[in-house]
Amino acid sequence: MAMYLLYESSSGYGLFEAHGLDEIGQNTEAVRSSVSDLSRFGRVVQLTAFHPSESALDALNQINAVSEGYMSDELRCFLELNLPKVKEGKKPKFSLGVSEPKIGSCIFEATKIPCQSNEFVHELLRGVRQHFDRFIKDLKPGDLEKAQLGLAHSYSRAKVKFNVNRVDNMVIQAIFMLDTLDKDINSFAMRVREWYSWHFPELVKIVNDNYLYARVSKMIEDKSKLSEEHIPMLTEVLGDEDKAKEVVEAGKASMGQDLSPLDLMNVQTFAQKVIELADYRKKLHDYLVAKMSDIAPNLAALIGDMVGARLISHAGSLTNLAKCPSSTLQILGAEKALFRALKTRGNTPKYGLIFHSSFIGRAAAKNKGRIARYLANKCSIASRIDCFADSSTTAFGEKLREQVEERLEFYDKGVAPRKNVDVMKEVMENLDKKDEGEEKVVEASEKKKKKEKRKAEEKDEEEVEEEVKSKKKKKSKVVEEETTTDNGHSKKKKKKKTKSQDDE
Repeated sequence: MAMYLLYESSSGYGLFEAHGLDEIGQNTEAVRSSVSDLSRFGRVVQLTAFHPSESALDALNQINAVSEGYMSDELRCFLELNLPKVKEGKKPKFSLGVSEPKIGSCIFEATKIPCQSNEFVHELLRGVRQHFDRFIKDLKPGDLEKAQLGLAHSYSRAKVKFNVNRVDNMVIQAIFMLDTLDKDINSFAMRVREWYSWHFPELVKIVNDNYLYARVSKMIEDKSKLSEEHIPMLTEVLGDEDKAKEVVEAGKASMGQDLSPLDLMNVQTFAQKVIELADYRKKLHDYLVAKMSDIAPNLAALIGDMVGARLISHAGSLTNLAKCPSSTLQILGAEKALFRALKTRGNTPKYGLIFHSSFIGRAAAKNKGRIARYLANKCSIASRIDCFADSSTTAFGEKLREQVEERLEFYDKGVAPRKNVDVMKEVMENLDKKDEGEEKVVEASEKKKKKEKRKAEEKDEEEVEEEVKSKKKKKSKVVEEETTTDNGHSKKKKKKKTKSQDDE
């Protein structure tokens, strides 16, 4: 049986025929030894056809198609033109060697050409890749390297752009940044407390919140200048007038030491930085919530924005999370405890990151493992809907959350929950009704637009007809005037003629 080899290069598609394989044998080691020798390898593998790429964009499209495992129209035409034709009802007497099994299965489904991809074919293609510039005579030295470099840059650039458009990367970075900011703000706020407590130690017991403490210390500056005029401003920050009065009274009787203006300025600058970091943390949290509502609305509706973002971050992407089975998702984040339990033959962990969900906290101790398993199942469904659904909606996540609530009631009170099939059917029916309602609204709006257009066209036609009629009237008036003037002139001429006749 004859064998053909399909080689996808940066400059185009190459089709090679491998004949006389008995010389090197059907052995991968024999092929490896013959690849380096061009004189021996050239007797076995010869170029049959070459289809160059039309442009750099065409080469990028072709290599993207090959990497994703489907056959482009150009590749199909190239193979049908250059491979031997197979009669209907008969098996082909040749096979096509390809580098990737995916593209081979796609070619076989479309053209019924048998394809194979094994170590023997890979070694032959390695030899083709090594001596490809020798097979193509029109290639100049350095052309193939330039084409490979240009295609590599454009392919990598396209992949990077694709990853940037995938917003789950932004969610991963945002949740990492939130965790870092929480640690940094906590440590910086404690440093502000320690630093300013040398000047005003009583303020620590009055104001417990770190953010409010930084704002109050920034507002007070020097405790000796505190007076009743500061009470409205302190009330605005603390939200309690009694606390504001207590701060003023404590400032008057404070046991803290005085600080120089330079020291106070440094403390106030650091407090201002802590305030700015806390404000940025709030903005970043709002940004994360907005991103989660775009990328994983059902997962966010089911388990919350923060826990959903942590699951996506730990899995690496939303696609990886969707591919995880529910048993893996259940212990995601507890890998150390799992392997420790397997090593020591102890009890394996019941939950990982999903422990931060409110559902597990509300469940009884004996039901925590059961509700964790059920919640992981629903999270797996929600993540797959978010990843592979065409349109984004929170309907599935809300219904899945209701199912988890019903399961909690079942564990506590014994109320039988609804089946998942019935719930999903209900969601689909509601979505279909919404789509029908939207279509009706769109149709009604289109009908209104068409009516308005028709009315406008009718008005325009009426105006045009009126203009035409008015022009016709004007023309008729002008013609009548001209005819009257012509009749007057002719009468005058006749009168003149009669006078001349009388004179004669």
